[in-house]
Amino acid sequence: MPVIDIIKWEINDKEFCHKYPSDNISMGAQLVVYPGQTAFFVRGGKICDSFGQGTYTIQSDNIPILDALINVPFGSAPGDAASGKSKSPFKAEVWFVNTVTRLDLKWGTPVPLQLEDPKYNIIVPVGAFGQYGIKICDPALFLATLIGNMPGFTVTQIEAYVKGKLLGHLNGILAHYIAIDGISILDINSRLKEMSGKCEDELNKVFPAYGIEITEFSIISISVPDDDPSVVKLKDAKDMAARIRITGRDIYQMERTFDVLEKAARNEGNGGQMLSMGAGLGVGIGVGNIMGNMAGSQLGSGLQQPPPVLQKTYFMYLDGQQIGGLSAEAVARYIRTGEADGKTLCWTAGMAGWAALDSFPEFNDAFSMRNATPPPISE
Repeated sequence: MPVIDIIKWEINDKEFCHKYPSDNISMGAQLVVYPGQTAFFVRGGKICDSFGQGTYTIQSDNIPILDALINVPFGSAPGDAASGKSKSPFKAEVWFVNTVTRLDLKWGTPVPLQLEDPKYNIIVPVGAFGQYGIKICDPALFLATLIGNMPGFTVTQIEAYVKGKLLGHLNGILAHYIAIDGISILDINSRLKEMSGKCEDELNKVFPAYGIEITEFSIISISVPDDDPSVVKLKDAKDMAARIRITGRDIYQMERTFDVLEKAARNEGNGGQMLSMGAGLGVGIGVGNIMGNMAGSQLGSGLQQPPPVLQKTYFMYLDGQQIGGLSAEAVARYIRTGEADGKTLCWTAGMAGWAALDSFPEFNDAFSMRNATPPPISE
């Protein structure tokens, strides 16, 4: 194999690291290192001397670490060694590391991340994608930890390696910051720039150990499947919270009462007819109470009001949904209309867990009224 006189590597956008194809080098050879490169002499698996941008004539004075190794097996003529002009051949690997930043790399979640919405405590599948850049910030560390005895490291290889580690950490990072900031997953797209910066900071606690820096990390979009049941439930919960916040809990409960009575009035049979006849009276009383309370709070704002009487409220699980803030009378109406039965789960403050409705003594009368049948008419 001929002795190499000029050692160089034309930089390209396909490789991050390149091993010069020949290890047969002589003292006095020219080493050319282009901008955005760092060159290393390696012998016996040990990284010796490094060179930044410039053109170098290889002599013993600019490869002191390597020279200490090659003089042992090869030796030099006394006059040549003293003058630093030895032409003795030696064997060593020359590696070039590309330190130019790549900014056009893409990432995306191959399967949805399972994240819990911190506002509504519902776990939903979340897809995300974006782009990032990578830079070799410590060429010697990169060469020592990732390359080994490989002949090079292409952009495709390092992209696959970095993307795998990146996605492995991203789930935990996103879940952590969503929980800390209390951001609903449905609102997270308005915080992408802020979240991108936080993700980049956290990722750069991981990759410098390999001599790599993540730059310009960005989350372009976070999406949820609209037809997923958990997403539908999350949107319903957000809609309910918005309605309660805008109209107030009393008005919201009144709307729910209207909905229940209207549904019951449409039921066929005498029970539905009787409930339809009584709906006006019941709703009128309920609306009157609510409107009276609202008027009293407005007209009597300057007068001292007695403290409000706190009423016991209940939560029920109906049709796969949790319905909350119900009065005892509202629960009784669900029982009388047949929308709830004895096995329907219910909970109220002070209970350790959910229980069937037929275990609540306060609703015995409601069950009795629903099951009551008139006696036969005697002639």
